[in-house]
Amino acid sequence: MTEAVATPAAGNAATAQPETMAWDSKARRMVMLYLPLACFLIILLFPFYWMTLTAFKPNAELFDYKTYNPFWISSPTLDHIRHLLFNTAYPRWLVTTMTVAVCSTFISLIASTLAAYAIQRLRFKGSQYVGLAIYLAYLVPPSIQFIPLATMVYQLGLFDSPMALILTYPTFLIPFCTWLLIGYFKSIPYELEECALIDGATRLQILRQITLPLAVPGLISAGIFSFTLSWNEFIYALAFIQSSESKTVPVAILTELVSGDVYQWGALMAGSLLGSLPVAIFYSFFVDYYVSSLTGAVKE
Repeated sequence: MTEAVATPAAGNAATAQPETMAWDSKARRMVMLYLPLACFLIILLFPFYWMTLTAFKPNAELFDYKTYNPFWISSPTLDHIRHLLFNTAYPRWLVTTMTVAVCSTFISLIASTLAAYAIQRLRFKGSQYVGLAIYLAYLVPPSIQFIPLATMVYQLGLFDSPMALILTYPTFLIPFCTWLLIGYFKSIPYELEECALIDGATRLQILRQITLPLAVPGLISAGIFSFTLSWNEFIYALAFIQSSESKTVPVAILTELVSGDVYQWGALMAGSLLGSLPVAIFYSFFVDYYVSSLTGAVKE
């Protein structure tokens, strides 16, 4: 009789224990994973949310927080974007920025690919120290490189032209891209190239037909890095470009949309929003390749 009564109680306790453990596991996951992730996303995305709000808010709402909610738009407007596109040289600034970023990225990828392949595959004496020296060159602050680069830009007659930026941006893009591609080429099995060498292929044929197709994720990762830095660069663009129509977006929206102590906040945020869209679109197209570059290349 006693055993028959005790058995259901023991069964209920055994059933309740897994449910309690599952609840504790969900609560722990919520506290340890989802809550910090939510806080991180809010902190990360709030500046973009505020920028979007300001870009579509009329001036009456921008300067009257007592009447209007600062975190919402009562009457959306396109006046700031219309002013930016038709009353300023913003389309020209956008084209100049795109041209500089694309050309700088293209030059940097070509130079860094050849340098990284030579350092990693040719295996000459002291190649590892050359790779380290190239990466250390990336750590040199741009403010230190500015003086000799400014002298060369003036002597070559490139001042106040986009070509000055196209030729100076690779000075800080190539070192990092080379260091990045050295690590990626290292993950590609060398036996593939040895087989091609035995079959009579040249180094250029191996690079073009074997190594580069396998290194596409690494090349895209380096390209994303180069394009982003070229698009957002400020110091050289401010120093080497003076005319309004030749300025890049980061410099132009600050120097052309601010008059003394008067800030055109709506136009400023609209310019920042439109200026960030090409980078976001660029990331969205190649995000899969970028993620795969973080996991290595070809497994042996």
